[in-house]
Amino acid sequence: MRSHCVHLDGRELLSVTGVTDVTSFNDTEILLSTEAGGMCVSGVDLHIRRLDLEGGCISVEGTVDAIEYDEPAPEKRGSLLSRIFR
Repeated sequence: MRSHCVHLDGRELLSVTGVTDVTSFNDTEILLSTEAGGMCVSGVDLHIRRLDLEGGCISVEGTVDAIEYDEPAPEKRGSLLSRIFR
């Protein structure tokens, strides 16, 4: 796993590293995929200031109201029989 870092400066400038994809965005919500899982940034007048997917960085300006991570998907453990006969 590469480095993942979130820096919020005064609720107006957000920098995130470890970004792998931008799923969707508008002026109130930005959905990202990061090394640490899915991330939702919500706020007012959000604008992507800089995006570098090769370097894994994004900068967002606007008023940030919330930063939320998706719940990680449960790990698949296989069927009961496959776990018994390991």
